[in-house]
Amino acid sequence: MILIVDNYDSFTFNLVQCIGEYNIPIKVVRNNAVTISEINALKPTAIIISPGPGWPDDSGISLEIIKYFAGTFPILGVCLGHQSIGQVHGSSIVHSTVPIHGKTSLVYHNGQGLFQNVTNPFVAARYHSLVINHLEIPSTLSITAWSNSGIIMGCCDKNFPMLQGIQFHPESLWTIEGKQIILNFLKMSCY
Repeated sequence: MILIVDNYDSFTFNLVQCIGEYNIPIKVVRNNAVTISEINALKPTAIIISPGPGWPDDSGISLEIIKYFAGTFPILGVCLGHQSIGQVHGSSIVHSTVPIHGKTSLVYHNGQGLFQNVTNPFVAARYHSLVINHLEIPSTLSITAWSNSGIIMGCCDKNFPMLQGIQFHPESLWTIEGKQIILNFLKMSCY
């Protein structure tokens, strides 16, 4: 079962629909309505931390989930979830020089993990005004994808490579390779 942590964002259910196409069991929980022990009892095979408004500190239990479950099973952070991974690793989250909401841009990547068999670069949908500070990359974090302007579009934990974040929205129709990226994550989760 894939557990999706909903950070009170309408895009959460687009992720649910995208994963649901593969007939994989999914459970959605709100970021302030579940505990670590309840998550343990659910026995998920993977967790997705959804997009959402605000800063990582506003994401309920999301930061605690990343700290507690890193290395246990695959975790994907999308948008706010991606920023939360950066913050857990010690990076600061800052305002982007140009907020991007409902626009596309090219994303370049390293071809590994989530980005296996993904065109390089590819077009991705972006909805964010916050980013992981590219000037403060902790030694435990690898940059896996980036924009033309150097915005971090993907990251993973060097010690636990199945802990990955993406700043863009793979569930958007505008993200041309979104289904392949989701499929790559599901393969990491043994589906």
